[in-house]
Amino acid sequence: MFSINFLSWRTAPRFVLAIVFSSLVACSPVEADKAPQTLVSQKTEILTVYKDANCGCCEKWITHLSSQGLQSDVINHENMAVIKQEFNIAARYRSCHTAVSSQGYFFEGHIPAKYITKFLAEQHEDVIGLTAPAMPLGSPGMEVGDKFMPYQILLIKADGSHEIYAKVDSYEEQF
Repeated sequence: MFSINFLSWRTAPRFVLAIVFSSLVACSPVEADKAPQTLVSQKTEILTVYKDANCGCCEKWITHLSSQGLQSDVINHENMAVIKQEFNIAARYRSCHTAVSSQGYFFEGHIPAKYITKFLAEQHEDVIGLTAPAMPLGSPGMEVGDKFMPYQILLIKADGSHEIYAKVDSYEEQF
C-alpha cells in the first residue's frame, strides 16, 4: 500500500493555515459581491393565498404580488369565514382574500406588495398581521380607471387591537 506521510504534528497546522489563506485570497471581490444576492433570492417568500374561486379582484391582486417579486400558492376555499376565523381576523378587519406567510403572519385584503415585503423584513412582537379592511378603490386588484380612494393599512396585534402601519394617500405610493 502506498502512503504519503509528509504531515507531522508540527507541520499540519501550517499546512491547514496555508489552505485557508489561499482559499481566502482566491475569492475575487466580484464573486463576493454576488454571494449575498444569491442568498437573498433563495429566501423568496411564498405566501399562501386563500380566496374564493370566483373572485376576479383576488386574481388581479395575486398578479400584482407576482409583478413585485412575491410568489404565492393559491388555495380556493368555499367558506372564507372559516379561514379568517382560523387566523383570528376579527370581522372589522376582514376583506375578500387572506394571504399567510411562512412565519404565520396574515395579510388581509388588497395590501400592496411593497408593504408586505417591508413588514416581513422587520421584527414584530405580539403582532399577527396586516390588513387593508374592506376593498379600497384603486388598491392593487381594485383598480377602476384612474379612481383612487386613500386608505390605511393596519397592523393587527395578538390582543385584537390595531395601529396604523401605513397611510396610502395616492396610487403611486403603492409601488
